[in-house]
Amino acid sequence: MKSLLLPAVAFAVLSPAAFAQGFSDSARVLESRPVIERIPIKREECWNEQVRTYENRTVTRTDTGASIGPGTVLGAIIGGVAGHQVGSGRGNTAATIAGTIAGGAIGNQVDRNNQAQATEVERVPTTRQVEKCRQVEEVREATVGYDVRYLYNGHELRTRLPHDPGPRLRVAVDVRPVAPEHAPPPPPPGPRPPRY
Repeated sequence: MKSLLLPAVAFAVLSPAAFAQGFSDSARVLESRPVIERIPIKREECWNEQVRTYENRTVTRTDTGASIGPGTVLGAIIGGVAGHQVGSGRGNTAATIAGTIAGGAIGNQVDRNNQAQATEVERVPTTRQVEKCRQVEEVREATVGYDVRYLYNGHELRTRLPHDPGPRLRVAVDVRPVAPEHAPPPPPPGPRPPRY
């Protein structure tokens, strides 16, 4: 008995859904209006500017600008004495001059090698490119959907869609039985009054 009761209860509960049917159809679009919203957008705007600045440059100098140092003088004297010892007569004078020049050159080179290097910092004007940026906020209009008015089976209906449907709109139709709105009340229990 219980085994028959359970299927009967399930059929009674699900029977309206069991008789429902659905299908798709098309409806005529009467109007499709875009829905536009203003959307704020932030973006970064950058550009390059030329900026004049000063740059520190380190310069190392070994030549202090003195044309004759003590090494040059001493080298020339030693070279002249050595050259004078080599020759005699006119050759003696030429050897003395050559010794003086060679000794002066060698002494000058020794001077330069022994000189302390001077380091200086110079401020030099320069131009360079600098990138500058700023945040810009602008408002753009964007279509977020379409308000659609359509006609189906003599009924004018409205909906909002994410796209423009065009001249026809596919609709899903769900058909199921509906109980009548004004059903006659059930007769009262007990004996029926006579009818004449």
